[in-house]
Amino acid sequence: MKEEKNKVKILNVLFNHITKNALVKKLVERVSSNQKTFLVTANPEIIMYANTDKDYFSIVNNADYTIPDGIGVIIASKMIGNPLSERIAGYDLLVELLKVGNEKGWSAYFLGAKKEVVDKAVNNVKTTYPDLDIVGWHDGYFDWESSSISDEIREKKPDLIFVALGFPKQEIWISENINAFEKGLFMGVGGSFDVLAGEVKRAPLVWQKMNIEWLYRLIQQPSRWKRMLVLPQFVYKVFVGKYIKKTNE
Repeated sequence: MKEEKNKVKILNVLFNHITKNALVKKLVERVSSNQKTFLVTANPEIIMYANTDKDYFSIVNNADYTIPDGIGVIIASKMIGNPLSERIAGYDLLVELLKVGNEKGWSAYFLGAKKEVVDKAVNNVKTTYPDLDIVGWHDGYFDWESSSISDEIREKKPDLIFVALGFPKQEIWISENINAFEKGLFMGVGGSFDVLAGEVKRAPLVWQKMNIEWLYRLIQQPSRWKRMLVLPQFVYKVFVGKYIKKTNE
């Protein structure tokens, strides 16, 4: 693992120290110059999982960009005395890329979610961003061993490839297939297709500004409560790591 400037290490996972606006600018440059890019939106759950799976850990730390998608990551960066610039929500970045893609006439491919969800998401994107060229889409239920999906994407050469398989599958799929493509920005987007499809509502802006969007999602989807338990474990682990480092200095 290579140490790089402008990166913040949280439980050994490296995050780019960058604002959303600066990130979008860099991504536009890379897409415009046909540079392949792998972007990971990481929250505390992903960090904790990466620390238990060396293969996934390697995938995350070898991505071109790893950004903090979760207030817990920002809190952790402040705890270790190296605060990240800001939380960059994966859904917000997705929407920003759709806007830019619409302005520049980029092409896009959507992979993941249930068939009815991705179909509805794509139809809504077509309506909102009519100048974005959607070259294809497929639900998340496909034969992992088959190359049919990657073959289609390679043939159509989209600028943006959004993969909504949930972690760790979406990052693993991208890692296993990205070398087959000539170009494209590859980004795992979790449950964002559900929001694009209108199946799940985004938290009101006031909730987002208060950094309690996670609570809104929990109220909407009470089944997520088990996943929320990882946050106190994550904060505790960061605290212990900071204490051990301090005592060893």
